[in-house]
Amino acid sequence: MTSIGKVQTLRVAELSNYGVYLDGDELGNILLPNRYVPENTKVKDEIEVFIYRDSEDRLVATTETPKVEVDGFALLKVVSISTVGAFMDWGLQKDLLVPYREQQQDMEVGKSYFVKVYLDDASKRIVGSSKIHKFLNVTPIDYTEGQEVEALITHWNEIGYQAIINGQHRGMLYKNELYKMLRSGRTYTAYVKKIREDEKIDLSLDPIGYIKIDSMSQEVLDILKEHNGFLAVNDKSSPEQIKLIFGISKKNFKKSIGALYKQRIIQIDEDGIRLLKKG
Repeated sequence: MTSIGKVQTLRVAELSNYGVYLDGDELGNILLPNRYVPENTKVKDEIEVFIYRDSEDRLVATTETPKVEVDGFALLKVVSISTVGAFMDWGLQKDLLVPYREQQQDMEVGKSYFVKVYLDDASKRIVGSSKIHKFLNVTPIDYTEGQEVEALITHWNEIGYQAIINGQHRGMLYKNELYKMLRSGRTYTAYVKKIREDEKIDLSLDPIGYIKIDSMSQEVLDILKEHNGFLAVNDKSSPEQIKLIFGISKKNFKKSIGALYKQRIIQIDEDGIRLLKKG
C-alpha cells in the first residue's frame, strides 16, 4: 500500500518527458520529476522515494529524504513566515507548513521548534503542529519497568530533560541521575525506571539494576576479562605485582576491587580475584 508522507520503494510504470511515473497502487501513477530520476531508469525499475503534494495539490515523488516522516516528531527551523503560517526546513525542496492554528506560540524565522508531522484529514496535505501535547498520552500506557524505549529529547527544564517515549508518551530524565549532557532533537536509548500513579513516566539512560562503576574499577574489570575472568592477585599481593599488572597503586587497586566486590561483580579469593557470571 502506497502511503503519503512515507519513504517507500515504488516501481516505474511509465516513462515521460517530465520524468517517470511510479505505480502508486490505489493512489494512481505518481510523477517523479526528471531532476530526481536516476540515469538509465527503465520501466519496472524500483526507486526509493518520498510521496507528498506539491503547491498545486498534485501527488509527486522525490528522492530527497525528509528529516521526519508523517507521524514523527522533529526539531525543525523556521525559514519563512506567510499569511497562512510558518514554513520549516525539513530537508525537501518544498518546506513544511505549520498553520497558525497549529502553533503553540507565534513562530519566528531562524528559531527551531518541536513539531509533530501529520497528514491533515481535510486537505490530505502534510503539515506540522507545535501543539505536540495533543498528540501524546492519548493511548494507554503499557510499558513495564525496565523496558527499553526510544526517548526523543524535547527540552530542558529545572529538573531535567523532557522526552517523547516511542513517539507516544511523555517521559522525564532527571538531571541528578545523568552523567552526560543530552541534546534536544536527538533520540537516545532509555529504560522505563518508574511509572507513577499519575501515569507520569520516569526514565533512565542505564538498564534498570545496572550500577555504574568508576573508570579505575572499569579498567581492573577489563583486564580481568582479558584473562578469562581470573587473575592470581588480590589485596594481599605486593604493590610491585599490582603495579605491573594494572598500572595503579595498591591503595587504588584495593579501592577498585572493593567496589567491584560490593556490586557482586567479582569474588575475592585466597588465590586471586575471580569474575562472577553476572559480571
